[in-house]
Amino acid sequence: MTNNAKPAALPANPHFSSGPCAKRPGWTVQNLENAFLGRSHRAKDGKARLKLAIDKTSRILGVPEGYVCGIMPGSDTGAFEAAMWSLLGARGVDILAWESFGSGWITDAVKQLKLADLRKLEAGYGRLPDLDQVDFSRDVVFTANGTTSGVKIPNYDWIAADREGLTLVDATSAVFAQPIDWDKVDCLTFSWQKVMGGEAAHGMLILSPRAVERLETYSPDWPMPKIFRLTKAGKLNAGIFKGETINTPSMLAVEDYLDALSWAESLGGLNALMARADGNAKVVLDWVAATPWVENLAEVPATYSNTSVCLKIVDEAILKLAEDEQAGFAKKIVALLDAEGAAKDIGSYRDAPAGLRIWTGSTIEASDLQALLPWLDWAFAEAKAALGQAA
Repeated sequence: MTNNAKPAALPANPHFSSGPCAKRPGWTVQNLENAFLGRSHRAKDGKARLKLAIDKTSRILGVPEGYVCGIMPGSDTGAFEAAMWSLLGARGVDILAWESFGSGWITDAVKQLKLADLRKLEAGYGRLPDLDQVDFSRDVVFTANGTTSGVKIPNYDWIAADREGLTLVDATSAVFAQPIDWDKVDCLTFSWQKVMGGEAAHGMLILSPRAVERLETYSPDWPMPKIFRLTKAGKLNAGIFKGETINTPSMLAVEDYLDALSWAESLGGLNALMARADGNAKVVLDWVAATPWVENLAEVPATYSNTSVCLKIVDEAILKLAEDEQAGFAKKIVALLDAEGAAKDIGSYRDAPAGLRIWTGSTIEASDLQALLPWLDWAFAEAKAALGQAA
């Protein structure tokens, strides 16, 4: 049998999970020692820390004047659910889905909100729906970056500038890594634990003036849970967007997010963050192009994600296996890498095709990805050899 020698070096940080994602380089728990703990988040200083997180977010992302940004409970899911429950139902809705989370928004719209005038524009893993079919006289719901498929929208050019409906964008693994055309966005949400490597349970909600107008002129027919209520007495609940959160936030998590935002500012802001993600993704994609046993799950280069790079195994011998055996083979690779400390949590999402998913967002160092690549080849060879021995 051919000797499959282990690579000489391990990544300094093997955390390539797609959520929660790696902490920023140089992070330590001591960075949080000034967190506002043991006090009410409604105290003056507590609200000031929350408002600072909002202001830094808006500044780094270049959120336009007139838009509002607030902190929501329940991570990206809570923020996006609040948007759907509060904004949808005033007119017909087109929902785009090409992976797990977009499909989840369809489920909510059909089974929970029971929207009568709903069109589903769907595609399988690896592809986008036909964007030319979107009707912008209707509200439009979509994910900017399919975290579980590695497929992103190529740009915002396909969105009508003179649209009549609102655009609701789940941007949780795109924001801080991919450009956002704010003129084409009416509602955008994301979580702290993705591109910025923050802690879970908190989401951000950004609304355009058009979205605020919808909130203040339309009242949905369904009962509104307290944590989704964005208005008070028929007007925007402005306090949410000034640090007066609907429920109690973790001030430790707030401090951690502030630390990540300060790190982003020290790099040079949004352009530096996007450049890091682009460079990281290139490291992996160049290896994919030169490696015969693996391909990008995304089929069109313009839609390749630069954060959640999803890979499928295309080795001829593995493709001859039954579907469950292919899944087992991918899990074997993941287990080998985990045991060696070369990569943690890089298996594909549970609803996605079997394969690998490698996070390449800005908190990842390119040198760690470069160190990972020979380990991927090693683990594939080991798993394939074991398969041969079993046969």
